[in-house]
Amino acid sequence: MKDESVNDNSIEDDSDIDGSATDPIAGEPVCRDFVVPESAVGQRIDLFLTQASDGFSRSQITQAIQADGATLDGRTVRPSVKLKAGQKIRFRVPEPVSDDTIGENIPLDILYEDDGFVVVNKPPGMVVHPARGNWTGTLTSALAFRFQALSDVGGPTRPGIVHRLDRDTSGVIVVAKTNAVHMNLADQFANRTVEKEYFAIAAGKLDRDRDIIDAPIGRHPYQRDKMAIRENHTTSKTASTFYEVISRHGRFTQVRVLPKTGRTHQIRVHLSHAGAPVLCDRLYAGHAEVTVAMLTGVRDETGKRVVLERQALHAKRLTLTHPQSGKSMTFEAPLPDDIRRVIEVLSSS
Repeated sequence: MKDESVNDNSIEDDSDIDGSATDPIAGEPVCRDFVVPESAVGQRIDLFLTQASDGFSRSQITQAIQADGATLDGRTVRPSVKLKAGQKIRFRVPEPVSDDTIGENIPLDILYEDDGFVVVNKPPGMVVHPARGNWTGTLTSALAFRFQALSDVGGPTRPGIVHRLDRDTSGVIVVAKTNAVHMNLADQFANRTVEKEYFAIAAGKLDRDRDIIDAPIGRHPYQRDKMAIRENHTTSKTASTFYEVISRHGRFTQVRVLPKTGRTHQIRVHLSHAGAPVLCDRLYAGHAEVTVAMLTGVRDETGKRVVLERQALHAKRLTLTHPQSGKSMTFEAPLPDDIRRVIEVLSSS
């Protein structure tokens, strides 16, 4: 699964190709506004912004656009969109980063490895790639230390990264060693042929034993770290999630979740929309830790014991087609200790 948003406080003007940058509020991203000149008609937006934004490579600009960092006449676009004269571009300037990923000696739980790719069981609390406020201790830093060669399709700060997991989501993540394998795996994700299964503990009751949640997801209207269900908004994208109840424990539900699409915070937003947010989800459930008392109602000293300090969401299983052999392969990561502790408390109450 990851954590970015368009600055709605910036003011658009009719600047030329040099663009204009808004003065950011502390901690807010900087946005630049452009009006497409005649000289740029027919040019791709990623190339246009690369030429207009000093200090950034084309891959960095492309990644920013793919993360909904650019709008064209108010609508988010793909890096390949062709420009027309007079169109207005708003671009969220990415924070400058080093062109090199610095390797760090961080242990990795390798589930599978061959010449083309690696499958890792990502621990909770680890950011996948460097981003604002998280420059060290990332999965890419650990990968750069351990492996001599990884694909560079995603750019210098995301070597090998085909897909993402949120920082506090644990579980299966695939990393490409070669560009050919990376492109093949990326196509599988884009074509939705990869089967992803998550385990979640929800803080709420799901009345149906199984259901599909179809609800578009876009940027939250005023909280920059959150996503939201938003109909007919420029940032909204279709999103579909299948869930199946494993067991119910009073106000809590163990759930098997199979997202059909891969939107930012998709499972977290959809379960919250269904009235059962992921347990211990700071953004969508409103609490940052879970104690025994919260799960069982016990009020003595035992009840004060903290059993979970991150969202109870785990990427349990992933099935894909091997890029070279064509065989279907399934990788599974066991439930981590913190989630197991929660299950034990719920089962004993």
